[in-house]
Amino acid sequence: MTRTVKHDSEKLDNVVIKTAKGQEFTVGEIKHSKRITKSATPKQDLSWYIKWTASCFILASMSMRGIEGLQLVDLVLSLIGVTGWMVVGILWKDRALMLLNGVGIILFTRTLFQDYLGPLL
Repeated sequence: MTRTVKHDSEKLDNVVIKTAKGQEFTVGEIKHSKRITKSATPKQDLSWYIKWTASCFILASMSMRGIEGLQLVDLVLSLIGVTGWMVVGILWKDRALMLLNGVGIILFTRTLFQDYLGPLL
C-alpha cells in the first residue's frame, strides 16, 4: 500500500531526520531554515569526483603560475582542470560551465601548440 503526501503538507513538517553526525532536524525546520545550508549539486556521483579532481588540478596550476620554468606544467594542469569542469558542465547540462570551460580548453590548447608544440613540428 502506498500513501502519497503533498510536498508542502504540514504532516511532513514533524517528521524527524537524523544526520550521519547524529544531529536531528524536523522536515519543517530544514524546509524553512536559513541556517541549514543545502547543496544544490549532486554528491558522491561521477560529477562529484570529476569536479573535485578538476578543482585540485586547477589549484595546483594556480599555485605554480608565475614561477619561472613551470609555465608548461601550469598550462597542462590548467588544461586538465578545465577539461574536467567541461565534462561536469556536460553532465549537469550547465551551459555557463560548458561555455566558460570550452573557451578555456580552446585558449589553453592554442597556447600549448603555439608556444610548446609548434616549434617542435
